[in-house]
Amino acid sequence: MSNIRHPLTIEFALLGFVRQQPMHPYELYQRMHGDSALGEVWRIKQAHLYALLRRLEDEGYLMSATSSQGNRPPRRVLSITERGRARFAEWMRTPVVRGRDFRLEFLAKLYFAHQEGEATARFLIAQQRWICRRMLDDLDKQVATIAPDQPYRRLVAQFRRGQIQAMLAWLETCNKELALVER
Repeated sequence: MSNIRHPLTIEFALLGFVRQQPMHPYELYQRMHGDSALGEVWRIKQAHLYALLRRLEDEGYLMSATSSQGNRPPRRVLSITERGRARFAEWMRTPVVRGRDFRLEFLAKLYFAHQEGEATARFLIAQQRWICRRMLDDLDKQVATIAPDQPYRRLVAQFRRGQIQAMLAWLETCNKELALVER
């Protein structure tokens, strides 16, 4: 088993729930799988959630306190630190730079950006559109350098290009949906 610590990414979405109000880990698990629209995108097992929350606490983004419950065992209640608030805000407003992060991470960012307000969501969408256009430009340059005897490499690049074009089209749909909500 590896002890390599990968950088935190989608885990910052957990801070988004705790920033709204302090909560215990099981309550967070229920909110993510209950009526939260984010639960339609991001599924996480309870044990994994608890490990991620512990890591966020170890990194100084969350803090916990014990809350008594009368005759029942005390509960651990999590709240976000100022460092966690700042890091969450930075994470939420930063577009993803790899196409593979779009489905999970960008959708989580958009979920919380929309909660912050239409201006925050539009800013994130505009930033993501700019990144996607840059990705397309980079792919076009790559395709231009692929030798004619490497059709598979060209097909892979064309596939990736199609995915990014679909992302751009969907981001335009997001802008239209936000315009409808404004009215």
